[in-house]
Amino acid sequence: MTKWAAMVEYDGREFVGWQSQQGLRSVQGCLETALAQVASHPISLRCAGRTDAGVHALAQMVHFETQAVRSPRGWMLGANTHLPSDISLQWVGPVAEDFDARFRAISRRYRYVILNAPARRATWHGRCLYEPRPLDARAMQQAARILQGQHDFSAFRGRDCQAKTPTKTVHRVALQRAGCWLMLDIEAGGFLHNMVRNIVGTLIEVGRGARPVEWVEEVLASRDRRAAGPTVAPGGLYFVAAQYPDEFALPPAPELRIPI
Repeated sequence: MTKWAAMVEYDGREFVGWQSQQGLRSVQGCLETALAQVASHPISLRCAGRTDAGVHALAQMVHFETQAVRSPRGWMLGANTHLPSDISLQWVGPVAEDFDARFRAISRRYRYVILNAPARRATWHGRCLYEPRPLDARAMQQAARILQGQHDFSAFRGRDCQAKTPTKTVHRVALQRAGCWLMLDIEAGGFLHNMVRNIVGTLIEVGRGARPVEWVEEVLASRDRRAAGPTVAPGGLYFVAAQYPDEFALPPAPELRIPI
């Protein structure tokens, strides 16, 4: 058996999310079907981070094991031939036996994209959050810094979250503006269900002046989901990349540039 890793890009708008669900269109289901066509036997995948319906990925990392003998190029081109247009393998390569896309990841990085302009952009429908009200990016950045470090993120935890603990360590969080675009980048060892989308909804309350920067400290300390802002739409969220130990020599993830 050989273990392979693959870097996957997908547009999440027409999927129920990463995880296979009987009779529904999932990213995992489409990938396993396509890879099985190349391998000539069933393929089971594990990913770095499961994404919800409507969430996109630039460099989702997956791994699978197979006895089929194919070249890296054969796996990539063969699978892409059988994949729908909204999923694409960007890289495939053999990895060490101890590699695991989920459990060997050191951290995961997400980006949330907000269009802050008077008019919406038709070509970005389902790929960003449209917010016509003026937002103070500097205040949002100050508020975002409060979330850096190890905290109990219960106030930003989705109702259906199955994580064993609400305590997570955010290694880096930064919000920047580029013209009419706002981008929140957040990197952590792991995330709670809807954590990023709930954080963004809370920061928007600060950005539009409805709440002061210090309010985010109160929300975090409350450990109460009802104290935070709303859950924003999934279309603005991108799984950017997972980081692994250097020993695995995986290729770097591409950058999401705004506007595309």
